[in-house]
Amino acid sequence: MNVTSAFMLSISYSYLSLYMLLLLASSRRAFPAAAFSFTSLRLRSASPRSTTARPVSLTSASPTTNQTSGFSAMTGVDMRKYPTEMSEAERYLFDLNGYIIIRNVLTPEEVEECHSAIDAHVNDAVARSDASLRNAVKGSPMYGSGPPRLDLGGIMEWGDVQSRVFKSILAHPRLLPLFHGLLGKGYRLDHIPFVLMNNKGGEGFQLHGGTVDCTSGEYNSNLAYTCHNGSIRCALLGCNVMLVDHNPGDGGFCVVPGSHKSNFKMPPGMVDGVAHSEYIIQPATKAGDVVLFSEGTVHGAMGWQSDQQRRCALYRFAPATMAYGRSYFQGDGTTHDNATLWPSKFYDNLSEAQKAVLEPPYANRLDRPNILEDGGVEITQRSERKRQHDKEVFKTKYF
Repeated sequence: MNVTSAFMLSISYSYLSLYMLLLLASSRRAFPAAAFSFTSLRLRSASPRSTTARPVSLTSASPTTNQTSGFSAMTGVDMRKYPTEMSEAERYLFDLNGYIIIRNVLTPEEVEECHSAIDAHVNDAVARSDASLRNAVKGSPMYGSGPPRLDLGGIMEWGDVQSRVFKSILAHPRLLPLFHGLLGKGYRLDHIPFVLMNNKGGEGFQLHGGTVDCTSGEYNSNLAYTCHNGSIRCALLGCNVMLVDHNPGDGGFCVVPGSHKSNFKMPPGMVDGVAHSEYIIQPATKAGDVVLFSEGTVHGAMGWQSDQQRRCALYRFAPATMAYGRSYFQGDGTTHDNATLWPSKFYDNLSEAQKAVLEPPYANRLDRPNILEDGGVEITQRSERKRQHDKEVFKTKYF
């Protein structure tokens, strides 16, 4: 081989090496999530998750962190198929409408698990039959033809098998980026989850909620939607896990898109759906889809028209320092040092990430467990000296 050939071969190897390095680098980019995906998560392209280190609390002089293993290590789930953060499209659409549909969060097999569990406890459902419990005006589109809604509690307390899928929603890897994007790190469960059921003709729920209350016109800080400096925060976030198809015209969950930014109460008749109904939307969803909505977005439910029984599991979540409900106290509304905060069976067979969502409201800097992108949990502490000082001053662990 002459000198010229050797030189050209060397150049070729150099370009090939550079190409392989660039290819490897490009494969490490996070795969963005589509806001409204119409394909199963199982079919999405996968890429390795970001390995960027997370910042610790700026209030810590010598911050320490304790971490647990991630979701993938605990369950064997390939986390690479899930997005690591809320996408720009999801952020835009939620800010635009006040709600978003996440498709195929649960697999058909998981949906069937939920139905089997519900079937085993269906006789425990409580009908909202009393006049004082009805949620719609008779004769309105929300009222249906008369049968009451059925409410089934206990879905977090049915044991390892029957509650498994229901508990998975607390820190589901597909929902985790949205929970963080809409509520912030350290988000928490705020209400006890339950299943809503309607037979054909079953009553829905007149429109309610709103950052500005849709009936009184008063500012509602308990439900408010805000967006400042590019950060969305919902004081209370609804999470509807759809367990049956909700086809156009079937009824069920309905919403007034954009009403989370409204500054006025609704005109007469609209909360009951008898006026301006063209602005009230019933989203079409499939079993396994999840609808996330700000409680600051005016919403309700149309009377159920399908022959199939309506079933959907309703959760509500809040930011770390906020609370609307008080179910994290004991049943009598009190708490004490050695008591579990939620009903004790909630805690059975939970991952560390799921347990973190059951924490009461307090700030992240006060040893709150934060769920990492890989499903692990990190606790960021203030310096030991500051913690010691608090004990000396207040005679308690926390101020």
